[in-house]
Amino acid sequence: MSTGAVGRAYPRLEGPAKVTGTARYAVEYPVDGVTYGWAVPSAVVRGRITRIDTTEALASPGVLAVVHHGNAPRMAPGPQPELRLLQEPTVHYRGQYVAVVVATSLEAAREGARLVRIDYDTGPHSTVLTDDHPGLYKPDQVNPSYPTDTAEGDFDAGYAAAPVRVDVTYRTPAYHNNPMEPHATTAQWHDGRLLVHDSNQGASSVRATLAELFEVSPESVRVVTEHVGGGFGSKGYAKAAVVLTALAARHVDRPVKLALTRQQLFGPIGYRTPTIQRVRLASDADGRLTAICHDAISQTSTIHEFAEQTAVYTRSMYAAPHRRTTHRLVRLDVPTPFWMRAPGECPGAYALESAVDELAIAVGMDPVELRIRNDTEVDPDQGQPFTSRNLVTCLREGAQRFGWAGRDPTPRARRDGRWLVGTGVAGSSYPARARPSSARATARPDGSFLVQINATDIGTGARTAIWQVAADALGVPPEGVEIHIGDTTLPTAPVAGGSMGTASWSWAVIRAAQALREKLRDSGPPTGEVTAEADTTEEVGGQPALPRYAYGAHFVEVRVDADTGEVRLNRMLGVFAAGRVVNPTTARSQLIGGMTMGLSMALHEEGVLDERYGDWVNHDLATYHITGCADVESIEAYWLDERDDELNPAGVKGLGEIGIVGAAAAVANAVHHATGVRIRELPIRLDKLIGVSDLA
Repeated sequence: MSTGAVGRAYPRLEGPAKVTGTARYAVEYPVDGVTYGWAVPSAVVRGRITRIDTTEALASPGVLAVVHHGNAPRMAPGPQPELRLLQEPTVHYRGQYVAVVVATSLEAAREGARLVRIDYDTGPHSTVLTDDHPGLYKPDQVNPSYPTDTAEGDFDAGYAAAPVRVDVTYRTPAYHNNPMEPHATTAQWHDGRLLVHDSNQGASSVRATLAELFEVSPESVRVVTEHVGGGFGSKGYAKAAVVLTALAARHVDRPVKLALTRQQLFGPIGYRTPTIQRVRLASDADGRLTAICHDAISQTSTIHEFAEQTAVYTRSMYAAPHRRTTHRLVRLDVPTPFWMRAPGECPGAYALESAVDELAIAVGMDPVELRIRNDTEVDPDQGQPFTSRNLVTCLREGAQRFGWAGRDPTPRARRDGRWLVGTGVAGSSYPARARPSSARATARPDGSFLVQINATDIGTGARTAIWQVAADALGVPPEGVEIHIGDTTLPTAPVAGGSMGTASWSWAVIRAAQALREKLRDSGPPTGEVTAEADTTEEVGGQPALPRYAYGAHFVEVRVDADTGEVRLNRMLGVFAAGRVVNPTTARSQLIGGMTMGLSMALHEEGVLDERYGDWVNHDLATYHITGCADVESIEAYWLDERDDELNPAGVKGLGEIGIVGAAAAVANAVHHATGVRIRELPIRLDKLIGVSDLA
């Protein structure tokens, strides 16, 4: 029976280790005879290496080897061609890793990398996304496996016949994940077996990739991810650092540590693609949507296709009889984009929720009321009822908590000295998913329990949440449960991403605990260890394909300096419906973290690409600006007491990403309300608003 651990605000189990500095990250594990690697990036956008001169580098004190395409150990073709590093002289984008220097110290490796001389035969390149690029094409599907285009009814006819129409285009730049801990690995080979301590979001998938690339059995590869300092999607699969380090360690036959620099994180490890999004909305005079169209354009690389699912958000958010969504992609001479917190839904929500605000103004209706009026209990995309949908409740409770009632809809109506004041709102949704997982539960003779699962805690508090779920499932106080995660010697578990980690892992933990309790019921108190395992593959795979989503509503109050265009947030408030909340402390951190990233997206973040060199010029945290404490005075996150029995045994929907979805739109809508200026290309920099007091 439950002990009531789930729902209580426990502090993180690893908190003391982290604050005292004893928690070890990927390159902090002590290893005998260790060496250090330093990645060498290409200096051209597109071309072919014609010569690599390693003479000076190898003569530099401490340098042991320069590994490149001419001498690197061979790897098998893999599912991601860009991971076959140092296998060929072709350069696909600037910054692609073309060599790695190994030395006895980090300083020696860095100096050796500086001394490597490389000549290239270069060719013309294309690096800028445009809506008329001749290379635009329709991909077969969009991430992870959604249909590229959808259509229902007759959008063109429905749009043309409507009395109120909005046709707007929004643009978002490239965004870079920038976790606190960079991509980093310690790798060592012994008797054909590979051990890596790696910073990633899913050790099981990393092990599978390494085994395939190096042509060894999965059992010969062990990946340890005990502590991970953030990922935001960029560490969802094996990436360059772990492959380079394993390759270098095999070449020198010694352990190697390699951590990418902050500058080296901008591109080769993934980023959110820039987008160009055209949204067309039509409604009747009462604000009921009759037609919706969302056309999204994004980019991928020439080496591997990644198609962001930008318009998928629009397929299920609001109802209309005539709907269409499309995705088009162009291959550019750039690194491959990848997951970044709420891929697709985040930029897609910015466009749709901004357009809904513009429609509300065109209709003359409160934007909260317009969203409520277009709510639906049936998924417009699947044609089936949602397992639960509390968007309206989030909007109403958020409006009440925020003090939305009585808002003057007129732009520029409020002023506080030199500050123009405005408020904005946006909806939010994110799919509630689960993936097959396995777990092991063990009863010890002393009455304590051990629960093992290869889950990954990327700083979200996952370890603590699993511990709480395990305690309730075992029917014991949580203090009597020990948790082991982050090691491929443990039962296989899926990636920490897609807001599905806790939903997936808790399912397996609950089933393992139930199996163990049945064993103990039959055998009595254990005299030795008693173990039970569970695998949820058949359970998860047997779920009906019902529309399952978390929902939310963002409310923002901004002030804009009428002379300088400087934007500050007085308040940011979110209310969410994300199923059962396991730990209120970590849940609040996740939601506020997502909201803060959305604020950062709205006001600051922007990868600035230099077309001549095919690279981002602002590739550090001094020039790639992120939000700071001064940007918002008050930020609050609340959630509904929601239960959804169609999800999983824990009733968890996941809340790692719902907080960022729609947040940027709420900020942009508030800025428009304050100034009367609609910014449709993020970020909302002050140069786009400077002198707003002079605008009519």
